[in-house]
Amino acid sequence: MIYIPWIVLTVVWALGALAGKKTVRREGLGERGLHIFGSLLAFWLLFSAPGALAPMVYRGIGFVFSAAGIAFAIWARVLLGTNWSGLVTLKEGHELVRRGPYRIVRHPIYSGALVAMLGTAIWFGSARCFAGVAVAFFTWWKKSRVEESFLVDFFGDQYRRYQREVRALIPGLL
Repeated sequence: MIYIPWIVLTVVWALGALAGKKTVRREGLGERGLHIFGSLLAFWLLFSAPGALAPMVYRGIGFVFSAAGIAFAIWARVLLGTNWSGLVTLKEGHELVRRGPYRIVRHPIYSGALVAMLGTAIWFGSARCFAGVAVAFFTWWKKSRVEESFLVDFFGDQYRRYQREVRALIPGLL
């Protein structure tokens, strides 16, 4: 059952990847490789041999977290539309989206995915799964710093104002 939200996310991402604006700037190969490696390691830790399931009440809580986090990430992904890329890029005619989940955090796809991963770790109840969440957090926090530098370069004071008004990953904290 915990796999259902993840399958939905995968389908939405695959369909969304079919359309996109032309890329005008992208991150370097080294940065890209680090983000991809960190993400793959995080998901491998989360889903490979997680061990015994947690008690039923924890599985229920975990499922709710996973479904809610994925719904939040999908909402953010849909609002980005053709501006989205799995890599750090700037698109032709790039737009700064500040509505929906982007009013809550600047990187709601990462925030939603982290909540979903936390839910999945709760579902399985394995330390290895929680390590995957930590790896994802570090990886996506680092990737978000690269994205922020691109967006500051492109949008200037408009993005700096957004940074002052809205936290990056965790509302009210980070």
